[in-house]
Amino acid sequence: MIDSIVPVLTANSLITAFVFIGLLMALCSWLGHRLFSGRIHSSALAIGLGLLLAYLGGTITGGNQGLADVSWLTGIGMMGGGMLRDFAIVATAYGVQIDEIKRAGLRGGVSVIVGVVISFTVGAGFAVIFGYRDPVSIATLGAGAATYIVGPVTGTALGASSTVIALSIAAGLVKSISVMILTPLIARRVGLTHPGAAMVFGGLMGTTSGVAAGLAATDPKLVPYGAMTATFYTGVGCLLAPSVLFFAVKAFF
Repeated sequence: MIDSIVPVLTANSLITAFVFIGLLMALCSWLGHRLFSGRIHSSALAIGLGLLLAYLGGTITGGNQGLADVSWLTGIGMMGGGMLRDFAIVATAYGVQIDEIKRAGLRGGVSVIVGVVISFTVGAGFAVIFGYRDPVSIATLGAGAATYIVGPVTGTALGASSTVIALSIAAGLVKSISVMILTPLIARRVGLTHPGAAMVFGGLMGTTSGVAAGLAATDPKLVPYGAMTATFYTGVGCLLAPSVLFFAVKAFF
């Protein structure tokens, strides 16, 4: 029976990938509510489990593309590739309303730029500490510290190695998961209790999934405000990291 099912799944690999990821998200949603009582968002669980499965897939098959090396899961390589990633960014931008931009105001705009620059600087600093000296690698890792989308976009634009791009994604994932987990723990202490604070928080942190999940665990009413500025953060990061910030790094290295 398995021998007859696998060829069908392989022939429809992209559809198989969507179904597989959907089931994985459903499992993580159930675990988040039942096992962790909503303290850890399903997105954080899904990212962690996805990384574990990618490692196991690469180890079992001896390949270097994670689960995409498994014959009937090759569609994950396309689903997680640059084409759908860029499509998701464009789709997110189309969902932004001008009225919502006005609501963010000056605070939201300033927080986005400040957040991108600070995250990039911290990421670039860690890259230097760990021995990287070429501007392309430093800029890519700095961009990864902004978000796990800005990192690969910057690395692809600058021609970074696949290893550095992978590290930039890992840096963004660590940031996203950290924001998801820590936000509800520190929200009250930092005054994250009203829409204005949520907009500034989203602009400073930038990781849309991390901000949305963290605010959902804090106060669901704050999610749209934080997610709004966090969405702009990704776009601004994709613009600044491979251009202005890269030339700034190049001036020093």
